[in-house]
Amino acid sequence: MKTTFKQYLSRSLFPRDTETSTVLERALSVVILFAVVLMVLDTEPNFQTQFGAWVKPIEFVIFLIFGTEYILRLLLCGRLQKYQGLKGKIKYMISPMAITDLLAILPNIIVFILDDLVFLRLFRLFRMFRIVKLIRTNKPLMLFAESIQSSWPQLSASLVVTLFLLFLSAILLYFVEGSVQPEAFGSIPRAMWWAMATLTTVGYGDVYPITVTGKICAGIISLISIGVVALPAGIIAANFSEKLKQ
Repeated sequence: MKTTFKQYLSRSLFPRDTETSTVLERALSVVILFAVVLMVLDTEPNFQTQFGAWVKPIEFVIFLIFGTEYILRLLLCGRLQKYQGLKGKIKYMISPMAITDLLAILPNIIVFILDDLVFLRLFRLFRMFRIVKLIRTNKPLMLFAESIQSSWPQLSASLVVTLFLLFLSAILLYFVEGSVQPEAFGSIPRAMWWAMATLTTVGYGDVYPITVTGKICAGIISLISIGVVALPAGIIAANFSEKLKQ
């Protein structure tokens, strides 16, 4: 019976890509999601006033769950061939997976020890690392993360093109609008703020060209920006579709 339970824990904590999600995996996902929501709500003063007394005990329970998970992963990581033996365990402890688990519980330890210090709020925000655990325990989200990773060469090229267009747009508006609106376009760094808002299609509207030439240039840049924004999304979508087929 003990062997069976140990095998179940091993399969749940270190599932193969072909295995379906277990009850333990789904339960951990729910706890992670609840912990992230609790952390977000805890930043609201009204929530702290009404439910602040309950937050610390609940956080302690969540800490125990994640701490137990971390210890079990460390004990059972030998199920994977690359983590067998003492060197394998050390290799696992410095792996991104184990570091993510450690960062999810480390802030709680620091908060419990340094409860009244200035860095309390900062350490609490580090609990957002738990959302990375949620991504890791969800196979569709992992596929999406893998598609972004595999898209990195194309995304790097897209970033270079975007930065080039940003720089070019800032230079263009600096020459066209710099003498008319020195506060907004009087230098290339100042013009970059407008170029950034335009190329990302955010369009804050705090600065904008007022001359006819400037408006024409801005219109052309705005049309180009549509493709700049769509290009990374298309690259990621194509790789994500390929991952799903595989």
